[in-house]
Amino acid sequence: MVDPEGKTATPEEPPRELDPAWRRVLLARHPKRPHSLDYIQRICNDFHEIHGDRLFGDDPAIVTGFADFDGRQVLFVMEQKGRTTKEKIHRNFGMPKPEGYRKALRAMQMAAKFDRPIVTFLDTAGAYPGIDAEERGQAEAIARNLREMARLPVPVVVVCISEGGSGGALALGVGNVILMMENAVYSVISPENCANILFRDTGRAEWAAGALKLTAEDLNALGMIDEIIPEPPGGAQDDWDTAAANLRLHLAGRFRELSIMSADQLVEHRYAKFRKMGNFFA
Repeated sequence: MVDPEGKTATPEEPPRELDPAWRRVLLARHPKRPHSLDYIQRICNDFHEIHGDRLFGDDPAIVTGFADFDGRQVLFVMEQKGRTTKEKIHRNFGMPKPEGYRKALRAMQMAAKFDRPIVTFLDTAGAYPGIDAEERGQAEAIARNLREMARLPVPVVVVCISEGGSGGALALGVGNVILMMENAVYSVISPENCANILFRDTGRAEWAAGALKLTAEDLNALGMIDEIIPEPPGGAQDDWDTAAANLRLHLAGRFRELSIMSADQLVEHRYAKFRKMGNFFA
């Protein structure tokens, strides 16, 4: 069990400190942590949502639309979780289906057509693995997004606001700049699934969290992200307004940096950025 001090113990053992990476995982999953639309309400004006992929339907796990941000029209593409039981079911617990990724791509191509910058918010445990999603081409939809995002001729800023899980997050994660909230996590697999594969024991998820190097500090040190957005003391769940203000400040600064690049420079910058990831010998 976990006590109010964030320490874990059994009835027979004294409390012990949690692994720092696992503590971040718990904070990223905190039930009161702000979701994508909570940030949009605080950093934007006149948000107009775009629905549907024009192929199958609309996926509420991904919300996209244009809004007025820092004096310009910006496209926001966001993974959205629910808070109440009804909302969680409606949003499919934040796990997108193929139509969600295709809706996102349709909106991003529209933004490129009208020369509008793009912001994506990552907040998912992963893409939905159900049979219906596989039947409608889940893997193809993710792969197509990766390819098409790589060559968008407009600025793309990615923000991992809570939990970025596997290809479900990466499908919206190809950007010129990648930011992470201080207590967010971003990984190829969840600690529970990693522990299950390695040890057949999800109880070793805490160890796996440390081994995966999934915290903002770890990823910044590895060059996988560009900047960490600070959160209020205790985490974003304790002060939504301050967390949103910090997010707005960092987004505005990054857009100013990218605005001086031409379309070709933006594409080349994005390509070079991802080509060097994982290369530690150059």
